[in-house]
Amino acid sequence: MQETLKEDLQDEVGAIEEVLQETSVGQAIIDFLEFKILDFTYGTGADAHQIVLKMKYLILVVLVMLLTTILLRWVRKLVTRRMPKEDKVKFNTVFSFTRWIIYIIVILVVFDAIGFNVTAVFAASAALLIGIGLALQTLFQDIISGIFILIDRSVQVGDIIEIEGKVGRVEEIKLRTTRAVTIDNKVLIIPNHQYLTNSLYNWTQNGKVTRESVSVGVAYGSDTNEVKELLLQAANAHEMILKHPAPLVIFENFGDSALEFRLVFTLNDSFIGAIPKSDLRFEIDRLFKEHNISIPFPQRDIHIKSNNSNIK
Repeated sequence: MQETLKEDLQDEVGAIEEVLQETSVGQAIIDFLEFKILDFTYGTGADAHQIVLKMKYLILVVLVMLLTTILLRWVRKLVTRRMPKEDKVKFNTVFSFTRWIIYIIVILVVFDAIGFNVTAVFAASAALLIGIGLALQTLFQDIISGIFILIDRSVQVGDIIEIEGKVGRVEEIKLRTTRAVTIDNKVLIIPNHQYLTNSLYNWTQNGKVTRESVSVGVAYGSDTNEVKELLLQAANAHEMILKHPAPLVIFENFGDSALEFRLVFTLNDSFIGAIPKSDLRFEIDRLFKEHNISIPFPQRDIHIKSNNSNIK
């Protein structure tokens, strides 16, 4: 089949050249098409390979690439026309990677069909290709990781993620990077390979509703039941805290300097969890002052022993 394709291309090119040779303009076009862009010989003796790239071959490659692009767009529209919007975005991301592989295969097939020694090109550029491969190692890791993310759906658009201490809401998942926006509206660009090499916390994979907490310590001797009531009062008064499930107070421990409590509550948007937490701390401080409940600071008792032995 490959030999037949070569013969057909050569016959078509030969027929066009015969027509063009009949006029001076045609001869000028032929000279332009026969212009050698690249012409060198690789190897010596029996292993010598001549590499010739003419203008007509380059034009043919461009036309084939345009035709391939049109065909790929048609296939993409045909496949995604009935897909949900979310699945369509994921398919387009994977398809963009597959498209470049198809382009490379088409170029190699066209060059080989017109008699261009593809094997010789690979042999001549072996060292260069190895260097490029090493330089693009991280890029390929990002691409492969991006495909895994799209397949296993560990991260989706709208999720709130935490990686390497940075928290952001995922806005866009590309083949190489993930784009997230932090709470202070800064764009966080995450290379996809970090998902494979670092621990990822997905705050919203089980749903947008999350449990948050605020810890506080009170002085020994305080009325613990009153402390519990005041903490619940502060939580129930906040508009961003859900009433169901209801907030609760946990008596965590008898600390070194304080009785330790934790107020647990539920939010429907943990991305802005720092705001209600701050509001609660302000309100708790105000309520404790009104009811004469003190929040102690860490204390240490130092005991000095004197030596009463006689000094001679």
